Amino acid sequence: MTHSLVCPATVSRVSSVLNRNTRQFGKKHLFDQDEETCWNSDQGPSQWVTLEFPQCVCVSQLQIQFQGGFSSRQGRLEGSLGSEALSKIVDFYPEDNNSLQISCFSCWVDRLKVTFEDTTDFFGRVVIYHLRVLGKKKV
Repeated sequence: MTHSLVCPATVSRVSSVLNRNTRQFGKKHLFDQDEETCWNSDQGPSQWVTLEFPQCVCVSQLQIQFQGGFSSRQGRLEGSLGSEALSKIVDFYPEDNNSLQISCFSCWVDRLKVTFEDTTDFFGRVVIYHLRVLGKKKV
């Protein structure tokens, strides 16, 4: 059975936050399940989110809900175990809309990086209301 792999011990980082306003647009809003909050990146050629899990996990699904007009035409998922360098898991191609978008795959990692390239916003900003990483923990 799959469940959310993001827990209080998961360390998350983001490429940028709009106007450095972490209170209103910070990374914590990616995982708070609140429809009224979001992570809003600042401008740039690509944006990313990294997750460091407290243990090895099998990721089977990535769910992302963008704000239409502030999404990405191409994404890349990378992962690693231990001190290994990140390696590509899969490329994905989100749609520019507000719906929850799901990518399925299977990999064991303890570190994950989601990169958003070719953004639909002219300035390269990305707005994400929900980022869910589903799978199972190593027993």
